[in-house]
Formats: sequence, structure tokens, C-alpha cells
Amino acid sequence: MTPFLKTAIDAALSAQDVIQRYYRQDVAVEIKPDQTPVTVADLESEKAIKSIITAAFPDHGIYGEETGQERMDSDCLWLIDPIDGTKSFVRRYPFFSTQIALRRDGELVAGVSNAPEFEEMAYAETGGGAFLAGEAIRVSDIRTLEAATLSIGNVKTLAGGPGWQGLARIVQRVNRTRGYGDFYHYHLLASGRIDLVVESDVNILDIAALAVIVREAGGIFTDLQGGPLSLETTSVLAAATPELHAEALTLLNP
Repeated sequence: MTPFLKTAIDAALSAQDVIQRYYRQDVAVEIKPDQTPVTVADLESEKAIKSIITAAFPDHGIYGEETGQERMDSDCLWLIDPIDGTKSFVRRYPFFSTQIALRRDGELVAGVSNAPEFEEMAYAETGGGAFLAGEAIRVSDIRTLEAATLSIGNVKTLAGGPGWQGLARIVQRVNRTRGYGDFYHYHLLASGRIDLVVESDVNILDIAALAVIVREAGGIFTDLQGGPLSLETTSVLAAATPELHAEALTLLNP
């Protein structure tokens, strides 16, 4: 484990302490200009994460969900979403997580996804494999839609455009369809328990760490057009195998 990944894990555990202190309390909720909620737990947990990262790497850049951007031109940029799933958090159901990733020279190289109420931490770094709860994980070997389990998330934008018909073609072909959403369907994909994820209405802070984890587990992770991830990415097509990814990509973009 490199110092980068160790720092990310330490930061996620520090955030967990803050998050669990506030969970199930009646925390005040404010609505940001983008109409998403924020709470004191989001702000304090991001502060805890930044404190650990900047102590270890004071020259690195930081792109935080709540506190904004610092040193964005740095070769090393940390992407932080302290509570991905604040809407779940404030309604007291456990589909929320802390997402921390490192982008170095334009490439995502390390990621931690920690879901405290699931007691489930996944992490990975380039060349080092992927792990869930301390155990090495691997995607499934499913290669066809007919054998695959699909999980769908945040389909609002798909529903209003041509992607909706593409998704319908996939749904008609797969073996099972679920909607686990958020961090959870990526943990399931990386550990071989589902095979395909289609998701829209995301931002890079939601998925950067998860992309590293899925890739290091052997999977494929792109946007819905098959393109590489960037700071502007808003959608995901992730699959266990290249064959499955290619088949889904063709149906989504005929």
C-alpha cells in the first residue's frame, strides 16, 4: 500500500467518526444553489478529510464537494465527496458513503469508498488490485447480457432522451434488473455479485474512487458513450468484462 492509499483510508476513517456522530440526529439541512442538500456532517467530515490529506501532502490539489477547489493545476489532485448520498443520510437510510480519489497527471490512480452504516470499505490503487473489507475482490466473468445482472441508477436524464430506448433494449436482454444505486452497485460489481451498471446524473466526485476500484477488480468503467472519465463526466457504463461492456455500449448508442 502506497502512502497515497494509506492517507486516503485514514482520511475516510476520520470522516466516518464525524458522520456516525451525526447520523440519526435531527441535523439542519440547507439547500445549495444546485438544489442538493448539505448538512453540518458534510462540512465537518470534508474538513476532517482535508486536514489529513494536506498534512501528508501539502502541495497537492483538492477538489471538494463542499469546500471547493484548491490548487487545481497540481499534478496530484484529490477528489472528495464526504457524504455521497446526503439525501439518504438526512432521511436516515444507509445508502451513503465517503468517496476519496487521487488523480495524478490526469489519471485516476487511487480510490477509497467507505460506507459506514454497511461497515463496508472498498479501496484500490493502480497496479495493486481491489479490496473490500480487507479481502481481494474480482469482477465476474459474465460475457453476455442474457447471463448478466444489471443495476440502474439515476435514470432521470436518460428518461428524457434517446438513451432511454437504448436502456430499454438492454433491460429486455439481461437476466435480472435491479436498482441498487450510489456506491453499492459498484461494490457489488467489483466483487463479482452483479455484472453491469448504467447510471446518469452523476459527477466525477461521486464515481472517481469507484472507477479505480472497479478497474482494479478487472472491470471496465467508462461514460455512457464509451469515453474515458474526466472532471466533466456525468454518466457511467461499467461492466465486468469487455464483451459485456461492448454489447451494452452498442445497444445504448446504435
